[in-house]
Amino acid sequence: MPFKKSVKLGLNIDHVATLRQARGGREPDVIRAALEGIKGGADGITAHLREDRRHIQDRDVFELKRVISVPLNLEMSIEKEIVKIASKLAPAKACLVPERRQELTTEGGLDVISGKNKIKQSVARLQNQGVEVSLFIDPIPKQIEAASETNTDFIELHTGSYANSTGASRKRELDRLLRACQFAHSLGLRINAGHGLNYDNVKPIARLPYMVELNIGHSIISRSVFIGLRKAVEEMRDLIREV
Repeated sequence: MPFKKSVKLGLNIDHVATLRQARGGREPDVIRAALEGIKGGADGITAHLREDRRHIQDRDVFELKRVISVPLNLEMSIEKEIVKIASKLAPAKACLVPERRQELTTEGGLDVISGKNKIKQSVARLQNQGVEVSLFIDPIPKQIEAASETNTDFIELHTGSYANSTGASRKRELDRLLRACQFAHSLGLRINAGHGLNYDNVKPIARLPYMVELNIGHSIISRSVFIGLRKAVEEMRDLIREV
């Protein structure tokens, strides 16, 4: 097993904005949520600026970049309007994800093979603004190989199939993620992961070789309802650093 530093925790605050938008007011405040998460030990803040603005709004990401003391990771589609906003914002990081209006949350990874040229253009435009770019993809060797051909800095492995499986199926999904990490590393890619990770299933993912950061939102925000956001982040941070 290769040596690695402690895995970082990126806190996704989209669901705080979802709750705010349900009433159309200002509460709960996503900026305060981000600051509480940082106090709890989050190494970064992730926010998804969707095309339909169902939760995070433009003003949120610009304010987040202004006030937070950790890197801002902007999840985003490769549509022209969003890439233009991201280029102006110039967050520390951007994660390119697929986006469909009817989905509740991001379902599945980018099809880098079929969209490689457009993705490569978006990667280059963001990198020219000093943004570190990752591609959210399924743990499929051909997709990983295509990702490396876009000159992206990172891939973020989609862990949804792992999170939704049990027993022998989960073991197979974990093995698939392990092989994906090894292959991506051999191509010179750095590796993050996320989707569906919670307090019960996160440790095996944090143990994967070459893993840099886990981006987690829903399970932390859900737990925060009962124990507070700072404590919920602390507990997740401790879990992924125990391995």
